[in-house]
Amino acid sequence: MAYTTQGIRNVGLVGQAGTGKTLLLESLLLEAGAIRNRGSLLRGTTVSDSDEQERRLQHSLDTAICGFDHGKNHVNIIDTPGYPDFLGRTYSVLEAVETAAVVVSATSGIDTVTQRLMDFAQDRQLCRLVIINKIDCRDAKPAEVLQQVRETFGAHCLPLNLPADSGSAVVDCFFQASGRATDFSTAQGAHTQIIDQVIELDERLMALYLEQGAEVSPEQLHDPFEQALREGHLIPVCFVSAETGVGVPELLTIFERLMPNPTEGNPPPFLKGPLGDGMQRVQVSPDPDKHVIAHVFKIAIDPYVGKLGLLRVHQGTIRQGSQLFVGDARKPVRVAHLWRLMGKETTEMTAAIPGDLCALAKIDELHLDAVLHDSHDEDQYHLKQVKFPPPMLGIAIEPERRGDEQRLADTLHKLTAEDPCVRIEHHPAVNETVLYGMGELHLRVLLERMSERYGVRIKTRPPSIPYRETITRSAQGHCRHRKQTGGAGQFGEVTLRVEALERGRGFEFVDEVVGGAIPGQFIPAVEKGVRQVLTEGALAGFPLQDLRVTVLDGKHHPVDSKEVAFVSAGRKALLDALQKAGPIVLEPIVHVEITAPASSIGDITGDLATKRARINGNNALPGQRATVSALVPLAEVSEYQSRLKALTGGEGAYAMELSHYDPVPSRKQQELMDAYRPRSDE
Repeated sequence: MAYTTQGIRNVGLVGQAGTGKTLLLESLLLEAGAIRNRGSLLRGTTVSDSDEQERRLQHSLDTAICGFDHGKNHVNIIDTPGYPDFLGRTYSVLEAVETAAVVVSATSGIDTVTQRLMDFAQDRQLCRLVIINKIDCRDAKPAEVLQQVRETFGAHCLPLNLPADSGSAVVDCFFQASGRATDFSTAQGAHTQIIDQVIELDERLMALYLEQGAEVSPEQLHDPFEQALREGHLIPVCFVSAETGVGVPELLTIFERLMPNPTEGNPPPFLKGPLGDGMQRVQVSPDPDKHVIAHVFKIAIDPYVGKLGLLRVHQGTIRQGSQLFVGDARKPVRVAHLWRLMGKETTEMTAAIPGDLCALAKIDELHLDAVLHDSHDEDQYHLKQVKFPPPMLGIAIEPERRGDEQRLADTLHKLTAEDPCVRIEHHPAVNETVLYGMGELHLRVLLERMSERYGVRIKTRPPSIPYRETITRSAQGHCRHRKQTGGAGQFGEVTLRVEALERGRGFEFVDEVVGGAIPGQFIPAVEKGVRQVLTEGALAGFPLQDLRVTVLDGKHHPVDSKEVAFVSAGRKALLDALQKAGPIVLEPIVHVEITAPASSIGDITGDLATKRARINGNNALPGQRATVSALVPLAEVSEYQSRLKALTGGEGAYAMELSHYDPVPSRKQQELMDAYRPRSDE
C-alpha cells in the first residue's frame, strides 16, 4: 500500500441537479491520470453514471465512488445525485467523508437543495468547500454568485482563487497570490482576507503577522486552516469550469493540500449503548493497530453480483480473511474479498486502513448503518443516526400477474435496503401495499428499476392518504373474555385506561397490575391484543398514535386462562375504552417549500390558499426567483407536481417533508367513518 491514513482524502461532491458534478469528477479523474479520456454525459460514458437509467436521463440517480492514487495521496471522491428526490442517498454517503464539496452553478446560483446540503454538512460537523462551476459560460455571473454564497452562508465564505480572462483561467489567492488581474476583486485582497480569517485561531501566528509584519507561509497556516475548517470558521470557495478544465488542476491541489485527512477532520459521532437517549459518546481513533470499527454507509444490490456493502473504516485494519461482527451479532462473518471502487468497476485490495472506503460482497447480514468490529468490546456501537427526510409521496402497487406476490415482496425488500428514503406500508383496512418515495421522479425510477432490473411488472393506482387516529380524553375499558367449547375453555379479564399523549409521542404501554391479578406471563398477550387495535384502528380503520395504554386490573383462571384469551380481552378492552375517549382522525400536514419565478408567486400563493394551506412566508432569490413556504394537508398536494408546472410554465420546483398531524375537518372525518366498514367481530 503506497499511502497512509494521512495521505487519504475523502470528498463528497454534492449540490443541486445541473451544476456539473459528474462532469467535474470526470475532469478530476483525467487530471489525476486515473482515466485516459473524459467521458460524455450525452454518450453515457462517464465513470460515475454507469446505470442504464442514468444514461437515459443524463442525470445521476445514485451515488458513485471513485478512488484513485495521485502522488503519495489516495483520493476518494463520491459523486451524488442533485435531485431533491434522492437527498437520502446523498445524506447516507456523506457519513463516509471529511469534506462536503458543495458545487454551485455560476449561471443559476443557490437553490433550496444547496441550502439543505450545507445545513446537513454543518449539522454533521463536516468541513465544507464551495465550488463555483461553469465560470466560462456565456451567462455566468461568478461575482454575483459569490456574493450570494456569502450572503446565504456567511461572510466566512472566502475565495481561494478567482476567475480571470472571462473565466478562461483562475488566479491563485492562497499559495502564491500575485498581482495578476482577475474578473473581479483582487488576488492580493482575497489573500489578505483568508490570512486574517485563519490566523484568528492562532495567537502566535497573529502576533507574528500583525506586530512584525512577517509573511505567513501556507505551511505555517496548515494547522490553523484545518482548525478553521473543522470549526466552520472558514468555508473556502474556488472557481472551475468542468467543461474546459479551467481550475481543475488547482482544485485537485486544494483537495490534497488543504482539505483534511482522516486524522484532521472532526471525529465521527460514535455512540455506545442500547438505542435511545441513554447512549454515550465514545472516541474512535484512526489508529491502524487498534480494534476494527467500520460503518456501512451504502448498500448496493446487483442482480448478478448480489449484495454489496460499502463501508468506511474508522479504526483498525481490515484484511482478507478477517473475522468481523456485524452490529451486536454473536457469530462473526469472514471477509473473503475486499474491493476498491471506481464507479461500477472493482479491484481487489488486500487490506483497508483507517480512512479507506471499500466494499464487501455477498454478506447477507450487512445493512445500511451497520457497525462492523472485530471485538465484543465494541458491541452496541452506533454512529449518530441521520435524520433522513421522510418519504411522503406514495403509490399503491400490486403485481400484474397473479403468483408474483413473493417476487414483488423480495424486490421491495431490496429497494428498501438500498435507499433509506423508500418506505413500504401495508394498509390492512383496504388491503393495499403502498410504495412511498420522495417525489414523482423517485417513484418513477423505482418502478422502472423493478421492471428492468428485477423483471417484476406492476399495476399502480393512487394510494389512500396515510391518515391516523388518536383520542382527545382519558377513558377506561373492560372486557371479560370467556369461551367454553366442551373441553378446556378460555378465560381472561382486562381493565385498562387510555390517555392522550402530545402529538408525535407515538404509543406507550404501561403495566400497573398489582397482586398478580393478571399473571406476568400474560401481560405480553394483553399488549399483543392492544397493538392489533393500534394497527387496525377503531374509528375509520387507520392506525392509532399518540396515546398511552395502562393495564390496571384483571382476572385469570388457573386452568382456562390462556394467551389467546388475554389477546382477545386486551383487544376488546381497548376498543371499549376508545369509544369513550373521543376518538378523532388526524391528517398529515406537510411543510412545502416552492421555488419559482418571482412573477408566479402570486398565482402560487393564491392556489395554496384554496388547499387549506397556511403560508409561512416568502423570500426573494437572485435571478428574479423566489421561494414560498407553507404548511398544507398532504391530501391537498398529493399530486401537486403537475399543478405547479401549469402555474409556472414548468419552471417551478418544490420540496416536501412531513411536519406533523392535525385533526381533519369534521365533514371529512364523517366521510372517512362512513367509508370504513368494521370487521364483523368488532
